[in-house]
Amino acid sequence: MDRPPIIKVENLVKKFGNITAVRGIGFEVEEGSIFGFLGPNGAGKTTTINVLCTLLSPTSGSASIDGHDCMKQSALVRKSIGIVFQDTTLDKDLTAFENLSFHAYLYGVKKTEIKGRVDEALKFVNLYERKNDLVKKFSGGMKRRLEVTRGLIHRPRVLFLDEPTLGLDPQSRTNLWEFITELPRRHNVTIFMTTHYMEEAEVCNRIAIIDEGKIIAEGSPVELKKTVGGDVIYLSTTDNEGSLEILKRTLGLDASIKDCELYISTERADACLPELIRTLADRVLEVRIKKPTLNDVFLKLTGKAIREEGAGATDTIKEAVRAYRRRH
Repeated sequence: MDRPPIIKVENLVKKFGNITAVRGIGFEVEEGSIFGFLGPNGAGKTTTINVLCTLLSPTSGSASIDGHDCMKQSALVRKSIGIVFQDTTLDKDLTAFENLSFHAYLYGVKKTEIKGRVDEALKFVNLYERKNDLVKKFSGGMKRRLEVTRGLIHRPRVLFLDEPTLGLDPQSRTNLWEFITELPRRHNVTIFMTTHYMEEAEVCNRIAIIDEGKIIAEGSPVELKKTVGGDVIYLSTTDNEGSLEILKRTLGLDASIKDCELYISTERADACLPELIRTLADRVLEVRIKKPTLNDVFLKLTGKAIREEGAGATDTIKEAVRAYRRRH
């Protein structure tokens, strides 16, 4: 990086009693970029974000935003960030204008500047004509756009988006992402986002994949997909376990069983598919060929899909956090 990173994390560890939620991770985020932080529930995403947002203190290691230490300079860090949480935090009994004005006031925006900033923000998200409508009358997509622009009203250096399109219909998701991808250029802000929708992560300049508290891969979407190979073959057979052994023994293919299908990564599907079909013969029920996606990267690295809930790990960490807070 030519400029110092806007976010820097080094050897970050966070424990809740006997549970280690984050295990010595480190990464940097370039200013003005869109950075994706991906992983299943219970992987350590929320814990890491809470440390960066000064809501939690780490057990060890360090984290900084815009040169400010997240532990020692928490007030300066909070002025430097905006946050959009998974669940809406808008006051539905206030108007759009009132929601943004109140947020600007809380962040110390000068009274003489609040109206101008709010009007500008509402125009940017095409909600100016609805500025005096109560938020409870808004659609899900409108509320999300309002929340994102609320997070920008105090002009932060970094905007955290935690599952920003969760619960939205496909069209609203598309519209929101068209808006979000313009933010670094229009508002000179760095985006730090999490999402379960892997296709959305394609907009990121760089991605860190976290699982079980560790970063297991980092790179651009193109770089990460290259680790899978040129093509991905999904194969359903009458006996997946037996077919897997045959493929490994006779063809030496990089194959595994994921989501009740044989999963095979290869440089060229058209070159190996005929021999694969001949080898398995009448065992084959269905064949699908795809170019690798970020979900394929996650499958290859972890053996599970990004959308899997991982409820057991999540529940364990949540209970550990509750116990930790009761004692402290």
